[in-house]
Amino acid sequence: MKYKAVIFDLDGTLVNSIKDIADAMNIVLKKREYPTYNYETYKTFVGSGVKSLVIKALPDAKPKTEEVEECLIDMMQVYSEVCTNKTKPYEGILELLEALKTKNIKVSVLSNKEDTLTKKISAFLLPDYLSPVLGLKVEVDKKPNPKVALEICEEIQVKPEETIFVGDTDVDILVAKNANMLPVGVSWGFRDKKGLIEAGATHILEHPLDLLKIIELD
Repeated sequence: MKYKAVIFDLDGTLVNSIKDIADAMNIVLKKREYPTYNYETYKTFVGSGVKSLVIKALPDAKPKTEEVEECLIDMMQVYSEVCTNKTKPYEGILELLEALKTKNIKVSVLSNKEDTLTKKISAFLLPDYLSPVLGLKVEVDKKPNPKVALEICEEIQVKPEETIFVGDTDVDILVAKNANMLPVGVSWGFRDKKGLIEAGATHILEHPLDLLKIIELD
């Protein structure tokens, strides 16, 4: 088979985490008596890491650095306590991961979520399928920077052109293109299909198991 590995985004791709993310950020906002947001609005805030989320959620269009850092600390603390309360794998994800395992396709995760939280959620909901599981450690390395995606390929000894990158945002599509991987979007995530296609997705999955068709075709 042409493709020997799949790197998945986490939030909006493998798991629906928006309720826990939103609940945690709203707790932080309520503490400061700031306006809160519904789940649909939070879908437009996520994708570029927790710090970016905090900045978008604060009422000031250009919040002060000190306030951002304070809210970021609060958000990380609250979210780490609630991050597995409502988060669940999307329907069909476990079946897909099992199918990839039987085909000896290597499966990894690369998320813009902070690294320890990425590992915690993956271990809790998707054990035994994913290696390596990497989140954001250094801000400059976050997607669409291809650095960590390429490091994953080195670790699992697969060429970038033999790798599929699957995600739900334009950031995921762009990191795939920047790393010379096949960019595949999903229809069930936090962004619409139009944005994924415009970003350069070559395929849009309507159901997780559709990924098998791409692998088998090639």
